[in-house]
Amino acid sequence: MKTFFQTLSMAVLLCAGFFTSAQVPVLNSYPASSAVIFLDFDGTTIEGTSWNGSGPFVCNPSNLTALQITEIFNRVAEDYRPFTLNITTDSTVFLAAPSTKRMRVVLTTSSSWYGNAGGVAYINSYSWGDNTPCFIFTALLNYNAKYIAEAASHEVGHTLGLRHQSAYDAVCNQTSEYNSGIGSGEIGWAPIMGVGYYRNMTLWNYGANPFGCNNYQDDLSVITSKNGISYRADDHAATNSGASQASFIGNTFTVEGLIEKPADVDVFKFTMASDGRFTLDALPYSITSGNTGSNVDLAVELLNTAEAVIGTYNPATILSASIDTQLTAGVYYIRVHGEGNSYAPNYASLGSYSLRSSFAIGNPLPLYLLQLKGVTDKGQHNLAWQIIADEKVVKQVLEVSTDGIRFQPVATSNASSKTYSYVPATKELLYYRLNVVFDNGRQFYSNIIALRNKSDDSKPFMIGNIVSTNIIVNSPSNYSYAIYDMSGRTVNKGALIPGINNIATGFAARGLHIIQYNNGSEFYTEKFIKQ
Repeated sequence: MKTFFQTLSMAVLLCAGFFTSAQVPVLNSYPASSAVIFLDFDGTTIEGTSWNGSGPFVCNPSNLTALQITEIFNRVAEDYRPFTLNITTDSTVFLAAPSTKRMRVVLTTSSSWYGNAGGVAYINSYSWGDNTPCFIFTALLNYNAKYIAEAASHEVGHTLGLRHQSAYDAVCNQTSEYNSGIGSGEIGWAPIMGVGYYRNMTLWNYGANPFGCNNYQDDLSVITSKNGISYRADDHAATNSGASQASFIGNTFTVEGLIEKPADVDVFKFTMASDGRFTLDALPYSITSGNTGSNVDLAVELLNTAEAVIGTYNPATILSASIDTQLTAGVYYIRVHGEGNSYAPNYASLGSYSLRSSFAIGNPLPLYLLQLKGVTDKGQHNLAWQIIADEKVVKQVLEVSTDGIRFQPVATSNASSKTYSYVPATKELLYYRLNVVFDNGRQFYSNIIALRNKSDDSKPFMIGNIVSTNIIVNSPSNYSYAIYDMSGRTVNKGALIPGINNIATGFAARGLHIIQYNNGSEFYTEKFIKQ
């Protein structure tokens, strides 16, 4: 029996205006591949397919502008970037592809023949070989490019064999067939096979399908295990010995890469010909500013000539990362990989990115040690630092940030001070660094540390984040919890009661894990290490 799946439509009034038909730009995401997904915006007649029980019917064009079409193409192409699939708007590319390695996505205003839905597809139809398409109903999605792109990636997923990613409560009751994700801002996350209209970061997922809370669907494995589709070949080696050379032209370099698999690491090598200031922006592919539509949360490490890590850069609330530091002349390495964040697991933090770097020549200060440390005690943040340098300190400014990127002064101390304590006005996670100026005018920043107010009893928190046999969680009320390993797989879930909760760790392998708390309206996340 052939089974079809529909995508949620938007509960909106249809636009009264009329879009003039646009010339569809010819676009291809991976021309080297013979496996093709054709985004058909021009309208077509459907005949001789599994949809034609009542004979042929006509689908009108999408009524989208060239700019909208380009945005939709870019969003869908980025969703499928890790795979050997060519997303195209060119009908000749589609017609030249083998019949069992192609799918037409008809983006049309014509929906009366089917009904009220954002889109519809037959599951596994990609390889049927009879030209059965899937459909996206642009008018019912209010001609919104973001919504249309999400629906297109979702319906193509069905044709490749994927079912929905669903949501369940702590006792396995299904709360929605479509997992709508969590969070806000640029790191707000939802599964592509759930409903991604309202989150910026939509990814493939390892989660429960509609058949039960313990029936997990591994989206990446399904896509790459059938239909002749695989991951793209690795574009940059994961080792320092095989690192790709990043060469300065003038005082800048730009390189591009793709995180194809969850374990993928890309390594680049560069040479500082002289001492100076080194800056780097690691930017995920973005539709517009603010990492709109990005699919990878970038983490970057800087290694020295001895191949030791001298800095790790992974801001908590944005998907890009930046380096701004002083380096002596020598060989250095940049290591790039995808990470999860407080909303998104790192299971499928995959996508394309660019590194843009520059340097300015200058002799760095003989600074031997600039280290900041801190602890939280009954709501008070106690910070201490150590400076060892040949020059004299003339100014010290302790700076604070809520995202690890944008810092503001919190205290200016005299040159001899080495400690500072205060009670923050907020209970959220805070990042600190020390801004130091020396008597020769040179300025340096310390390492960045993060402190949270452990006296915040409004949400669950772990009592110690290095565990062996038990996780101890203090919860203010009833919460459900889920624990994920660093591949994004759920390894344990359950319920918390008010007060102290003990969770046995026999389920967990050694290493880093994430525990997420949920009371139905609020989500909190912590990391812990199982010894």
